[in-house]
Formats: sequence, C-alpha cells, structure tokens
Amino acid sequence: MTIERDELLKVGTVLEYPYLWKWQAELGETEGRKDRPICVLFATVNPRDGLTHLALIAISSQPPRHGQQSIEIPEMECRRAGLSDWKRGWVTVSEYNYDIAEKSFYFDTTQDPIGRFGKRFMQRLATAAAPLFRQGGARVDRR
Repeated sequence: MTIERDELLKVGTVLEYPYLWKWQAELGETEGRKDRPICVLFATVNPRDGLTHLALIAISSQPPRHGQQSIEIPEMECRRAGLSDWKRGWVTVSEYNYDIAEKSFYFDTTQDPIGRFGKRFMQRLATAAAPLFRQGGARVDRR
C-alpha cells in the first residue's frame, strides 16, 4: 500500500517515531529509546525553504508521569488511531518533539500510518497543547 506524503503529514495522523521525552533530553539523551506511536499535532510548510515543520506529540499506554499533562484517549479514538488492542491510552500535551520531515534522521516519510484521530478529538488535543507554543519550554528539538 502506497501512502501519499501529504496524507502521512495530515494533522491527527498516528505514526511510529523514536520520540525523545523532555525528561530524557534534560538528562542529555539525544535518541528516543524506542519507536512509539505519536500524533502529528501540526505540519506546516515554510514558504521560504519548502520544508515541512512538524510538532509531534507522544501516545502512551502508560498513565502520565508526575508533571506531565495528558488526555486519556476515548475507546473510539483508540480504534481510529489503530490502537484498539490497548486497554487504555494517553496523549501527552505538555511537551512535543519538533522535527523537519525532509531533513529528519528520525521521521520516516515512507511508513504507513497506524491510524488517525478524529477531528473533534484533535481539536481537544490542540486546545490543550496550545500553551506549549506560547511558553516555548516544552519543545524537544530533533533537527
């Protein structure tokens, strides 16, 4: 099955990615410890260079750690996202990985999506994550 690149980079797409948690980056780690499901929170093309800038948020089957803000994934959204075998899941909205799709050592533009969150759930995630972009301290730069 061939997936168009634009389809892969749509908001709400759930993919595999070696997400680097903020606490890991603060310890000096530079590599994500494992591939995990992530969600494309936004993907925007810079008109000056034509590169796709990404904000990627982590999905976990484990409850949030102390200090993390997460939203529990409703059962229907787990199915949409291709995570129906999970008993429970959470999307972390208190941090994100920043990457550039065309230059990334981590973001695989040839992979097939696991699934996609629905529009209403994505609006909820975007609203909860909006303070991240105003504060700036929750970004883990992967470029």
